[in-house]
Amino acid sequence: MAKTVTLAHGAGGKQTSELIHEVFEAHFKNPLFTADDAAVLDIEPGKLAMSTDGFIVSPYEFPGGNVGKLSICGTVNDLACMGAQPLYLTCAFVIEEGFPMDKLEEIAAAMEKTAAEAGVRIVAGDTKVAGKGQVDGVFITTTGIGRIREGVKTGGALARPGDAVIVTGDVGRHGCTILLARNEYGIVADVDSDCAPLWGAVDSVLAAASDVHVIRDATRGGVGTVLYEIAEQSTVGIRIDAPAVPVDPAVKGVCGMLGLEPLYLACEGRLVIIVPQEDKDAVLAALRQGKYTKGAAVIGEVTAENPGKVVMTTEIGAETLLPQPGGELLPRIC
Repeated sequence: MAKTVTLAHGAGGKQTSELIHEVFEAHFKNPLFTADDAAVLDIEPGKLAMSTDGFIVSPYEFPGGNVGKLSICGTVNDLACMGAQPLYLTCAFVIEEGFPMDKLEEIAAAMEKTAAEAGVRIVAGDTKVAGKGQVDGVFITTTGIGRIREGVKTGGALARPGDAVIVTGDVGRHGCTILLARNEYGIVADVDSDCAPLWGAVDSVLAAASDVHVIRDATRGGVGTVLYEIAEQSTVGIRIDAPAVPVDPAVKGVCGMLGLEPLYLACEGRLVIIVPQEDKDAVLAALRQGKYTKGAAVIGEVTAENPGKVVMTTEIGAETLLPQPGGELLPRIC
């Protein structure tokens, strides 16, 4: 097989067949993986969640993962936020002419490993090859289907005054990792992406609490943006305690040097979970048993005051509005 991806690999002929069989089918094959025009799936009765996400991260590999791992985690986590166990994924690749074949193998292998961990099957896909310079390396779009657990209803409009606001670990690590990986500032720090599949964590939360109001994936825009979205959707205020927000020391140092707010840096393995106060201890205990959520913490509460706003209590006890998100901080982080 060629050492790099060529335009012929996207032309639909022999080379396309070789690419599919030797790279994608080799890593994604399962009893439902199809060579036909569409996968045929058995779905049990009940409510389904469906989500599509595109991944164009630059650089395509970074400490803690690559675009392949990210493409599985992103869609699996979106389904999980709706209380849905991920079942099936499809994936579409747009690959730049000249992309190294060994790197494509690494991306497919990361997808295979992460899908297996998440318990989801890749059942169909598509491959296109774009001319040199038309895309940056490789772009991946994944679509997922999951089954919503019976009796579960979560959503950004369901937060209620008095609810506890929980994050499942330290914030801003993925955005900081991508920023450093671009090597534009000459900063060296020991930071890895938090990229991780989180259905297991959500499953444990749903088992621990019968009335989970909101679960949101804090990706682009980070935890701060998610909190503002929830405050607006639910017409509530949110008050957070700045010292309670977990931030890795290396991330805090980088943010201090560059004047960035960790709450607005992307996460790829962190959730914002909002539950009634009486359930917070059970939810924290469940999260702290998880592989990726041992650092879960309560960072604030939902209030009736200041609807649509996020108020932050600072280290010295003063209250200030968390600045509303705007502009473009870190382009192409997911």
